[in-house]
Parts: sequence; structure tokens; C-alpha cells
Amino acid sequence: MVNQEQVQDALRAVIDPDLHRDIVSLGFVQNLKVHDNRVAFTLKLTTPACPVKDELKQQAEDVVRAIPGVEAVEVEMTAEVRPNPGASGLAMLPGVKNIIPVASGKGGVGKSTVSANLAVALRLTGATVGLLDADIYGPSIPTIMGTTELPKPGGKKIQPVIAHGVPVISSGFFIQPGQAVVWRGPMLAKMVEQLLGGVEWGELDYLIIDLPPGTGDVQLTLCQRIPLTGAVIVTTPQPVAVNIAEKAVVMFNQLKTPILGVIENMSYFESSKTGEREYIFGAGGADRISQKWEFPVLGKVPLATTVRETSDGGRPIVLDDPKSPAAIAFTECAKNLAAQISIRNLRAEADDLVNITF
Repeated sequence: MVNQEQVQDALRAVIDPDLHRDIVSLGFVQNLKVHDNRVAFTLKLTTPACPVKDELKQQAEDVVRAIPGVEAVEVEMTAEVRPNPGASGLAMLPGVKNIIPVASGKGGVGKSTVSANLAVALRLTGATVGLLDADIYGPSIPTIMGTTELPKPGGKKIQPVIAHGVPVISSGFFIQPGQAVVWRGPMLAKMVEQLLGGVEWGELDYLIIDLPPGTGDVQLTLCQRIPLTGAVIVTTPQPVAVNIAEKAVVMFNQLKTPILGVIENMSYFESSKTGEREYIFGAGGADRISQKWEFPVLGKVPLATTVRETSDGGRPIVLDDPKSPAAIAFTECAKNLAAQISIRNLRAEADDLVNITF
């Protein structure tokens, strides 16, 4: 007769390729039951956006079926996002597990489009995701997300607008159309604090923050006031964009904010007729940043008219045309980002355990 010990021993052979540990020691295997040589268990991953969840499920089924006597295997997949250990007990955002700013250093690289598509792509995997537009001078998230209503007052805090299943808040909701924002640093910092702490975000696995270009007051406020899980850098392959994106990298390093990876937007143009790729803005920009600063390339998104059209139309392309090359690339970026967040949090948990032990 097959027993639980045999099954657990077999499952230790399944290694998570991102976390580099077996799924038993990671605590992924739960509710293990063996009855009449039939095995059932749950694989509880660290994110519903895990890019290798199908492979892990298949490997787990295969190693258990290989046990002599096993007649059937049933695997249920579930996930629970681990919080950033540094965010525990955060009074400003008590229900938010991970806060991820998206930065570019310069404008014009499609950072807001990337932020919106990351948020929606993560939401489509089953995660709870919020989107904060902190680009005070040029808020574009309301347009990209197609929000036509305004936030409503709640109890003590503002209720965010829900767009495509994502709670959204933006300074654009509070500024009259055509009005220019002419503010000094303290006013910018105050607005960011209101957008963070004055909003009823609820329980979120991820809060994506669309930052303004540059390395100014908004970035300083975020890095100094709240514990960030890590930042995402957006660039195009063009050397001038890469050089300025590196200034954002330097800023985050100085402020001791981890960088989770870089996304190369407008990476290439692919002809729909011939499939030939043209590298309009050059090539290899994200790779150069990745190699120099030792963080991963989360993905490369092609330049496509449909990305612009869907953004202007208020339906991010991961929703409007999910099988398009750009949507597939954005989804891959989101999954790789979720994996990096899990890796970062697991390492932080291990470091905290070592500090407590010693």
C-alpha cells in the first residue's frame, strides 16, 4: 500500500526553478491524502501568476504516478501571495502585501502603458491588484484604463474607481481638464501621501505605482515613507533612454530599494505580413542594463499600433487582444515580475529568520 511518506519523498524531487528548492520544503504540498492507492494533494504556490505552475503540476503528477502501486493522482492548484516582510504592520496600507513602483527616468517610453498592462495581466491570473497613478504632472492611467467615473467618499477614506477588476486612483481624478499642475516639492509629497494613505485599497496582493519620469520628490516620498517590495525599470532599446533609465537605477540603489527587473518597451516592430522584425530604436538596451546592474530582463514588448489604439480606447491590450504578440509579451512580463517578487520575499523571510535565530 502507498503511504504519505512515500509520496512526500517522491515530491522532493520537484524543484521550483525560480526559488531553487523542492516543493515539499517550500510548503507547497498541502492536504495530502492517500486512500486505496489513490493520491490527492494541493499545490499552493506563492503567486497565481507563477510562470512555471503548469510545469510544476505536471512534474508533481509524474513523480507520484511513478511510485509503484499508485493508481490515480489528483492535484489541485492554488496560490497565496507572500507579503513583503518589511511591510508587515504598515499603518498606511495595512492590507497591501507588495508595493511595486514602475519607473523610467525619462518620459516617452510607455511607462504608464506598461503599468496598466502589468496590473491587468496580474489581475487576470487571479491576483488582487491595485493601480496608483502617481504621475502628478501627466496622469494618463484614467485614459488607459477607461475610467469615466470619479472616486467616491467612503467612511474615513476615498473609494477607488474599479476598472477591469482593478482598483484605480489617480491625481487626474482631482485635477480639472486642461489644468496644469504647478506645484513645489512639498505639495507633490502631500498628494502622494493622500493617494496612498487616503484611499481604501482593501486587501491587495500587489499595488502597482506608475511613477512620473525623473528622480524627484515623488520618488523620494515613496522610497522614504513606505517599504517597497521592489521597483521595475522601463526603457526602450535606444541608448539615450537606457542612459537616463540608469539614473533611476542609481536613485533606487541610493535609497536602498531593490530592483526586480527591467522591461524593454517598443523593443522591435514585427511586420504582420512577413513576420520580419525591424529594430526601430536599436537593440539590446535592456540587456545592457541587466548585465551591468545584475537584475533580470522581465520581458521585451514589441512596438505595435494596437497597443496605442487599445490604450487610447481605455482597454489595455492584454484585455482587448490577449493573443496578440504585445499582449503575450506583457503577460510574460507580469508573470516574471510575480516570480521575482516571490523570490525577493522568500529571501527576506530567510534573512529575518536568521536574524531572529542568531
